[in-house]
Amino acid sequence: MTLIKSISGIRGTIGGKPGDSLTPIDVVRFTAAYGTWIMNQHKDSETVKIVVGRDARISGEMVEQLVISTLTGLGIDVLNLGLSTTPTVEVAVPKEGAHGGIILTASHNPKQWNALKLLNFKGEFISGADGAEVLAIADMDDFNFAEVDHLGSVTTDDTYIRKHIDAILAMPLVDKEAIEAAKFKVVVDGVNSTGGIAVPALLSALGVHEVEELYCDPTGHFPHNPEPLAENLTEISSLVNKKGAHLGIVVDPDVDRLAFVCEDGDMFGEEYTLVAVSDYVLSQTPGNTVSNMSSTRALRDVTEKHGQSYEASAVGEVNVVEKMKATSAIIGGEGNGGVIYPELHYGRDALVGIALFLTHLAKKGCSMSTLRSEYPNYHISKNKIELTPEINVDLILQRIQEKYHNYPVNTVDGVKVDFEEEWVHLRKSNTEPIIRIYTESTSLTTANNLAQKIISDIKEIIKEG
Repeated sequence: MTLIKSISGIRGTIGGKPGDSLTPIDVVRFTAAYGTWIMNQHKDSETVKIVVGRDARISGEMVEQLVISTLTGLGIDVLNLGLSTTPTVEVAVPKEGAHGGIILTASHNPKQWNALKLLNFKGEFISGADGAEVLAIADMDDFNFAEVDHLGSVTTDDTYIRKHIDAILAMPLVDKEAIEAAKFKVVVDGVNSTGGIAVPALLSALGVHEVEELYCDPTGHFPHNPEPLAENLTEISSLVNKKGAHLGIVVDPDVDRLAFVCEDGDMFGEEYTLVAVSDYVLSQTPGNTVSNMSSTRALRDVTEKHGQSYEASAVGEVNVVEKMKATSAIIGGEGNGGVIYPELHYGRDALVGIALFLTHLAKKGCSMSTLRSEYPNYHISKNKIELTPEINVDLILQRIQEKYHNYPVNTVDGVKVDFEEEWVHLRKSNTEPIIRIYTESTSLTTANNLAQKIISDIKEIIKEG
């Protein structure tokens, strides 16, 4: 059983003993800590309101009841969106003038997991410093629950996915007429979570000609590993080909990651979701872009093709958003299929990504595979090396930096070395003695070989002591 407390929230497997996994006691304690932190941030407010929404996983309703009861017990009013998506809650918080939000989802983790993702009053994930304060409150059990006459109230609003969709359709770069004219036939894999509600509703609103639904019943029983990677998407790949669809659309359980399948059943590549959407946005609106340091170089290439500037951030959505704000980026995100389009909000949003991508594809008037061929063809190799606890990971990263000092080196998040045709990014895990090694090249073989070279370097450093 697993319980992981971090600055961005708490996640774990359901069941077991308190402190070892995500039990009701842990849910209550962490919710109380977050609610207390929110109240401390807004002491001048007569009432405090928090938005709560959840994905469809099996434990969701149980966790939702615990969270809402804890918040009202603190004297906080709750707006409960029920079955929702992560970006929908992010949209709802500022729209409702709420002071924060909690999203109950373990994202792409399997069904035994759940989590509390925490938002500030802007509808954005809380910062590292804020998260540390919440953890400190939880560690001290520093809560003060309300007396009976001052308990919070609960309001339910199950219309927010529709409001989210309406906001997307109102954006200038979303062209419903072009999408309708293209007469797209689309297959959707909603992994039996809230994407099964939101994505077909969005496609209908956009005027998509025909939608074939695969696993769109929000039961929480995930039919396959819910991470939208190629090895987990064999069924939709086959169905797109069999049905003669123009494309397939895949989201994770909380609908903040987005992947596409080409008309021939091949993967468009989740790294290229952000690349294609950015290409369209930049063709219409000049501006800068941002992705994290472990994302494909193709975004930089596409950005520079449009005469604009690209910046890389540390890994993590909070860091991407911070860099986007600092550079006034008009679009950004992560190579895991996360599109952040601040025209609507600063959060990864698969629904926004779908609307912009379909507009792009409709205006191009070409097939998915043809569109994919227009972008630089990079391949990323993801590896890790496990270390014993006594090994000094920081020293290893320092030695790698010194070894490759003749090349551009970025140490914002671990060590990233940019070679002429390749790059390598090394990051240490925050929870275990592991160094994650990401490499990219125009050839997967070259990317793999570079990773093995770096792994050999690390082993040699360890051997030398």
